[in-house]
Amino acid sequence: MKVLFVINDPPYGTERVYNALRLAHALVKKDPVAQITVFLMADAVIAGKAQQKTPEG
Repeated sequence: MKVLFVINDPPYGTERVYNALRLAHALVKKDPVAQITVFLMADAVIAGKAQQKTPEG
């Protein structure tokens, strides 16, 4: 199975990025042979940065 996730929303303010990444992780766990691709664009690119400090609230 091949799955492509295109994520465009900012990582904070909504839960869309979190839910997309959670779904991608669940698919990998269910089918380790699956080819999962996550494409981050625009504001979503910040979600790929390591050691982020999450905002309050």
